[in-house]
Amino acid sequence: MSTYTVINPATARPVTEVELYDGAATDAAIERAAAAFPRWRDMAPGERATLLRRFAAVVDAHVEELAELEMRNAGHTWANARWEAGNVRDVLNYYAATPERLFGQQIPTAGGINVTFHEPLGVVGIIVPWNFPMPIAGWGLTPALASGNTVVLKPAELTPLTAVRIGELALEAGVPEGVLQVLPGRGVVVGERFVTNPLVRKVCFTGSTAVGKQIMAGCADQVKRCTLELGGKSANVVFADADLAKAAAAAPYAVFDNAGQDCCARSRILVERSVYEEFLGLLEPAVKAVSVLDPSDEASEMGPLISARHRERVRGYVDAAVIAYTGHAPDGDGFWMAPTVVLADSPRDAIWREEVFGPVVAVMPFADEAEAVQLANDTEFGLSGSIYTRDVGRALRVARGIEAGNLSINSHASVRYWTPFGGFKQSGLGRELGPDAPHAFTDVKNVFIASD
Repeated sequence: MSTYTVINPATARPVTEVELYDGAATDAAIERAAAAFPRWRDMAPGERATLLRRFAAVVDAHVEELAELEMRNAGHTWANARWEAGNVRDVLNYYAATPERLFGQQIPTAGGINVTFHEPLGVVGIIVPWNFPMPIAGWGLTPALASGNTVVLKPAELTPLTAVRIGELALEAGVPEGVLQVLPGRGVVVGERFVTNPLVRKVCFTGSTAVGKQIMAGCADQVKRCTLELGGKSANVVFADADLAKAAAAAPYAVFDNAGQDCCARSRILVERSVYEEFLGLLEPAVKAVSVLDPSDEASEMGPLISARHRERVRGYVDAAVIAYTGHAPDGDGFWMAPTVVLADSPRDAIWREEVFGPVVAVMPFADEAEAVQLANDTEFGLSGSIYTRDVGRALRVARGIEAGNLSINSHASVRYWTPFGGFKQSGLGRELGPDAPHAFTDVKNVFIASD
């Protein structure tokens, strides 16, 4: 196997070396997962539930360790990294209830009884991105395991450390060998084998829309299931009747959290024209107040971008835009960039249309409710968004009118592990989280029992 040097994005210095799986090692891991599947599938529901709760308890005992790994590997702040590790624990606890509650139905039928079962698929391949390595791994692996599948998980090449450790913690908790395996490696090697190896019955992918399309096309060859959580270009719509001070104070954290490396980032702000200048004035001190510090500093609210290459990509968008104002960022080593507000002249502007995936937000005025909805929907994406208004009727009309999977009114909350998450249009396919997520990892089997 070859190795990859993990870099701390806050210092641009090496952290450690990680061995990468090649094609043969990937196939061998998939075969181990297939061999482990019958035992895991046939395990008594209560026993599987107990193991998931034990897994959650072991993760809980290692929250600080996992957070520290994520801080060094992904540049996440302490606050974010602790939340992310805790989210893995919470998702495990939530879906630990699944094995004993994966109910089918009894359907009235003449001449006998008809019942349905939710049967696990088999081996599930999960491909995790670098922006939120821990939570997104948990959102995939946990309902998959809970519903009786075995899992092979590929972390992003840039950020493998927490996934590797979570795999070790699963074994420590008593999850049987082969049931959950973490396979660091390149997407064109490990991810490709998830798509092409017939033993893998489903692929869950979070990442770019371009790669998601390739995975979907590859899965079609075997009629293989896939769940895709892809790009976003979410709108934050601020009406004149909103609490402007509240909206302006919250807006930076809706886009600059995780240095803007968030598919749910509200990277387009639409402001009603009559309060446009006032809002920009309120937004400026809020942007400048964001604490961009080394993630090891407990006061840090925003860390670095993930890599030098990614920072250059983001800067390319900013260099072509009209900058209104910027916040602050450290000098020196690390892949730092200040929070930046730009003014969009046209909905055709690249910075308005394309996913920048950095600490950059574009602002544009709108005339009325109809134009706000039209501008919000003028995108190939439809993942998330926010609406600020005191008018309940308007809030509901606009929420129903905007084509996005997750909307918040007078807030920016996008993700709760007990509610569905996913996108419209080219933001994805299927839903993660919430009470129905385990069904996405099962097939419905119908059984008729004659009474004669």
